[in-house]
Amino acid sequence: MNTEYGRWVEISFDCLPLRSIRSFDIPDDASPKLAEKMERLESAVAKHGVHNSYYLHNAACIFHLTNSAAEGMLHYTFDGVVLTDEKDLAPRRCDLNIELAKETCDWINQSVVEWMHEAVRQALLVEFQRYIAEGDLSKTIERIEAIEKESDESGGFVGMYL
Repeated sequence: MNTEYGRWVEISFDCLPLRSIRSFDIPDDASPKLAEKMERLESAVAKHGVHNSYYLHNAACIFHLTNSAAEGMLHYTFDGVVLTDEKDLAPRRCDLNIELAKETCDWINQSVVEWMHEAVRQALLVEFQRYIAEGDLSKTIERIEAIEKESDESGGFVGMYL
């Protein structure tokens, strides 16, 4: 019997380039959830900087360990930073906060749950490479070349927050 299931790993995320953040000021009327997110963003910038770093949020990674929708599923949620190479063409590593949100695996133990955190990281790096490839790489390359040219022409100073 040959059955093609077709679902290996499902990954979803929203991506925010850290260089696009202009302020970490938390509005007085911000919800606790928004304030917490802003604090995580500020911490991410302090730890990783703003160049070649992307904050992923509203993110999930679902593993299907069996060919059944009713059992064998591990659903992780995460947020954190993906760092890319100097040309933003390939992910290099990630720094994620990962939590098991839901599972349908009666047989799984805590050591496997923890071990799967590394599987989430590795799956995300593969998916982020696909994310980059599906984007318009020529625009990324043009943007980098324009910044380098402007920097060269101005003696190395391009301006603040670039």
